[in-house]
Amino acid sequence: MVREEQEEDDNNNNNNNNGGGERKLLVADETVPSLLDETGLVCVTGGSGFVASWLIMRLLQRGYSVRATVRTNSEGNKKDISYLTELPFASERLQIFTADLNEPESFKPAIEGCKAVFHVAHPMDPNSNETEETVTKRTVQGLMGILKSCLDAKTVKRFFYTSSAVTVFYSGGNGGGGGEVDESVWSDVEVFRNQKEKRVSSSYVVSKMAAETAALEFGGKNGLEVVTLVIPLVVGPFISSSLPSSVFISLAMLFGNYKEKYLFDTYNMVHIDDVARAMIFLLEKPVAKGRYICSSVEMKIDEVFEFLSTKFPQFQLPSIEYVIFY
Repeated sequence: MVREEQEEDDNNNNNNNNGGGERKLLVADETVPSLLDETGLVCVTGGSGFVASWLIMRLLQRGYSVRATVRTNSEGNKKDISYLTELPFASERLQIFTADLNEPESFKPAIEGCKAVFHVAHPMDPNSNETEETVTKRTVQGLMGILKSCLDAKTVKRFFYTSSAVTVFYSGGNGGGGGEVDESVWSDVEVFRNQKEKRVSSSYVVSKMAAETAALEFGGKNGLEVVTLVIPLVVGPFISSSLPSSVFISLAMLFGNYKEKYLFDTYNMVHIDDVARAMIFLLEKPVAKGRYICSSVEMKIDEVFEFLSTKFPQFQLPSIEYVIFY
């Protein structure tokens, strides 16, 4: 399991859009050669998203050159990604490529010449009504196309897949019931399907499990180093242009949508900066391989309520008894 320590800047003067003191990146053990002989070129898919955009910011700060892929919008036009192109160091070391998981070959130009690929893009929303078969097929086919492009490039040393806590949560005896899980635990799809009340779509659970499994198997069969990072609800500041869904969920009481959004009595959470730092740490750690869980804290709804009511006294929050409706 990835465990990190947060250090505060001695002067505590630099906010850098991260909600307080400077959060310094952990680095790999200096006595061990880095995976990358020198800071190099990496690719980040789904670059306009919450996690990917923050990762791009941190990679640029770290000295990496980054190729980010973004989709076009429904009208076929590029999204507004000025929050990426205006990042410090972006003009010198950030390139934007258009790619779509429905066309896996479209990722090839972005991947060619890269030393590592962070696959953060996922082709659906956790609450989507698309069928399991449709979503899983699109997810896995897109993933396999990207993995094959990594092999064809002959420069990619490590591939990172961003997985989800749903791949460990529904494991019967341990997951889903408040028990502790580690990287050896996998969700049981039948445990999920047998739940009376499904709180995320089955398409999301099944496709995430299928994709993570496929990535690890592909790496083993083809000699490609594959690392998967399992993350729960991601919270914290953001640079993307719209409010990330996970941040909306964590702040639902403030927005008055708590009856729709608080689906569990307990949430595992991780700060966005810890996710980005963990990814870079695993990039720079030569021995990193396989599966890692990156989770910081477990909070019950009443603890979330207490935190938000203290942090934002200007908001009139509902009574906690009304919020807990599951």
